[in-house]
Amino acid sequence: MTMEQHTPQPEIVVPEAEDFLPLLGTDHVELIVGNAKQSAYYYMHAWGFQPLAYKGLETGSADSVSYVLRQDKITLVLTTPLAAGGPLNDHLNRHGDGVKAVALWVDDAAKSWKETTSRGAVSVFAPETREDEHGKVVLSGIETYGDTIHVFVERKHYNGVFLPGYAAWNPAGEVQSLGLKYIDHMVGNVGWGEMNTWCQFYAKVMGFAQLVSFDDKDISTEYTALMSKVMSNGNGRIKFPINEPAEGRKKSQIEEYIDFYQGAGIQHIAVATDNIIETVTELQRRGIEFLQVPGTYYDTVLDRVGEIDEDLAPLRKLGILIDRDDEGYLLQIFTKPVVDRPTMFFEIIQRKGAQSFGKGNFKALFEAIEREQSLRGTL
Repeated sequence: MTMEQHTPQPEIVVPEAEDFLPLLGTDHVELIVGNAKQSAYYYMHAWGFQPLAYKGLETGSADSVSYVLRQDKITLVLTTPLAAGGPLNDHLNRHGDGVKAVALWVDDAAKSWKETTSRGAVSVFAPETREDEHGKVVLSGIETYGDTIHVFVERKHYNGVFLPGYAAWNPAGEVQSLGLKYIDHMVGNVGWGEMNTWCQFYAKVMGFAQLVSFDDKDISTEYTALMSKVMSNGNGRIKFPINEPAEGRKKSQIEEYIDFYQGAGIQHIAVATDNIIETVTELQRRGIEFLQVPGTYYDTVLDRVGEIDEDLAPLRKLGILIDRDDEGYLLQIFTKPVVDRPTMFFEIIQRKGAQSFGKGNFKALFEAIEREQSLRGTL
């Protein structure tokens, strides 16, 4: 992988962040899944990810198989155990399909590990060098909330397809991209009273700063509530909103997630596009299901957000939400869960200047989630 291939999304400056690591971008996201081969087919043909690399029995990996997929700057690794027992099966049994590792691209993985562990991070593994004929990669890892980990990836001396131990993977059949560009943010759900603990972790251990905070007055409906804070590194390439439940009359989406995931974890991955209408139209054609807000949402939305470049009719037809901040506006939509448990889902987002997270859409969005919870009998 060349540096040119891995250029991250445009920067924003977060002056309060120390950014002592520093982080260059998201390297990849690894999901532990029950059937990596079939999951790869889903992400290729429903989501437009291109096949990139493979690790399994044929490459000398006897305990697990991994398929690597890429779309522009988004890289997914889908991993499945090949034998009973062990940590991969433990992860599957407890959580179902879900994100295990959020890998962060750094210039110095040993320094990143030393800086974070000296500030209190729990080590998953110390810096290790992996080599093959294409060069060497240095990796290290630390724990974060739940069973989620961060892996620091230093690849400046590597020119292979992905990482040592992986072979290029070029299956037959054409895959059509959907125009997904990069990971905009990744949202973590944590337990009661844990949001501030993990925000402090990202501030103290990783040098992040808080971008924005939402309390239960901002994010509440008649029935449920939650609280959220958004943490960002200094160049704004890595943004982690952290959610926790808040008191409400019924069980919130965060509580439902934690019940079914059996702990804290990644709730959703927000992926950016330059044309959300085209991207969502094609996703729906391929069978991806989205949360839908009532049609009345669109009767007054332009009164709230003002003039936009897009025609409102296709946004209404697709169920795309609109919000504005001081910098501009954004368009966003959320899938229904993409795994069997009501846990992980995706957000599609197009930013037209806005750097916020759709506060004006929270009520309509969470009422839509509550309708799905009611159908599942978990509200």
